[in-house]
Amino acid sequence: MFSAIARVFKTRDLRRKILFTLFVVAIYRVGAFLPAPFIDYQNVQACLAASATTGGLYQLVNMFSGGALLQLSVFALGIMPYITASIIVQLLRVVIPRFETLYKEGQQGQAKLTQYTRYITIFLGALQATTLITIARTGQLFQANGGGAPAVGACQDLLTNDSWWAITLMIIAMTAGTGLIMWMGELITERGIGNGMSMLIFTSIAASFPQALGQIIQTQGMMVFILVLGVGILIMGAVVFVEQSQRRIPVQYAKRMVGRRMYGGSSTYIPIKVNMAGVIPVIFASSMLYLPLLVAQFSQPAPGETPAVWVQWINDNLVSGDSPFYMAIFFLLIIGFTYFYVAITFNPDDVAENMRKYGGFIPGIRAGRPTAEYLDFVLTRVTLPGSLYLGVLALIPLIALSTIGANQNFPFGGASILIVVGVGLETIRQIDAQLQQRHYEGLIRP
Repeated sequence: MFSAIARVFKTRDLRRKILFTLFVVAIYRVGAFLPAPFIDYQNVQACLAASATTGGLYQLVNMFSGGALLQLSVFALGIMPYITASIIVQLLRVVIPRFETLYKEGQQGQAKLTQYTRYITIFLGALQATTLITIARTGQLFQANGGGAPAVGACQDLLTNDSWWAITLMIIAMTAGTGLIMWMGELITERGIGNGMSMLIFTSIAASFPQALGQIIQTQGMMVFILVLGVGILIMGAVVFVEQSQRRIPVQYAKRMVGRRMYGGSSTYIPIKVNMAGVIPVIFASSMLYLPLLVAQFSQPAPGETPAVWVQWINDNLVSGDSPFYMAIFFLLIIGFTYFYVAITFNPDDVAENMRKYGGFIPGIRAGRPTAEYLDFVLTRVTLPGSLYLGVLALIPLIALSTIGANQNFPFGGASILIVVGVGLETIRQIDAQLQQRHYEGLIRP
């Protein structure tokens, strides 16, 4: 293993790509702690130390930003605007024929869709920056983070200047930070190792692991910490196993003569992964559960008044993740969104039509409509265990919250472990492929 790592750094191109990736990641982490203009850094740190850390409205976004959101830094919005924009563009392919046409045009159409994604990212960045600054200005930011807990006095004075031009400058700085993150991610994709956006998300999530594990040691002791590490290793092994699992549908291509040459006659397969949706259903379900909480936040009564019945119900059942009702709704939403996302990203009719065009067929299945129905049959059944796997994995942090008191940033579950394992596997594959091109021997020997 050590000799393989040595080969990585002895290979000039590979060493340059890895060092460049590490350099960009270091800049990204520095920006996560660089305060935006007119932010009172000391008050923000005091509020972070005093506020509850059991999750809340901004828990998911804060995790994807590596803690930069609640720091009110230049990179406070993190990579979330780009993720949201990418999902929007992907969903628009279903409802806007122009987007689907661009997707099928190849590299030129993909470049156009990428440009649309950038525009939407900047727009969403400006919108989210405006919302974040407004909430911070009214003193509600750490109330929301603490699940409705009263804010400390310093949390009412997070801005040193709340004039219109100062707020405009803060919004511009945070939006520019989002654009810079997007540019850095594209640089990593071009000149570094792995997918740039995925690497930045990986960095943000991995940066929260030491704090989450340190909190378990402080609150529960060393024995619980060792137990959590053991469970975490088992969970990571299970995630790697499921993420690598796939149902291979055999495809045979008929032989055909073109001039004097024979083409076709080869055999291949269509890989249908158990978890084709990735982490997207978890993000969708979390966002849906945050909507009623957001409405309740803007409907809180004045001090001394009794909240409305529906507001109190939301505070009792949807604010804290240890509520059984919250867990049940979260689990069902993940299953539903998994089927929804797989249905819009894998079209059996298109796959069957492409196979028919090139003379491909599934042994025992007629080409055309019967092939599409068979693919849909297999996809529906493979997606069921995948959706259940996602639901159980997403509930692990919530179960940890209710049993050992860990926060919802619990590292060995939910979206965090899916992204960390997925990006890690993909990065190792790329390094291994480049080593095999140069040394005929990969990173991991068989």
